[in-house]
Amino acid sequence: QVQLVESGGGLVQAGGSLRVSCAASGRTFSNYAMGWFRQAPGKERELVAGFSWISGWVYYADSVKGRFTISRDSAKNTLYLQMNSLKPEDTAVYYCAASRRTSATQTTQYDYWGQGTQVTVSS
Repeated sequence: QVQLVESGGGLVQAGGSLRVSCAASGRTFSNYAMGWFRQAPGKERELVAGFSWISGWVYYADSVKGRFTISRDSAKNTLYLQMNSLKPEDTAVYYCAASRRTSATQTTQYDYWGQGTQVTVSS
């Protein structure tokens, strides 16, 4: 059974940092494109960061460039999103996802999803 389980969300003040993790089980995702999405209340789910180890594809939304970093620990089969200089507008549920494609920016292109972790940034 394939599972993606996020953790590390929480409440942080504006300007602070947080790292969310996504532990994968059931298979290795080394050949998959991996992405971090977020969804704020009343808004569509959007891709904030993504990468593919096998193709070298890397993506950051303009709103997070220079502040967020996506990374992976292959030995632990875990994906990370390091978030620095957080802003109140970063408040959302953050989801990790895996796609069989070598690059993917749309939610419909992803095959596996985690349950999400809440990140709240106070002003």
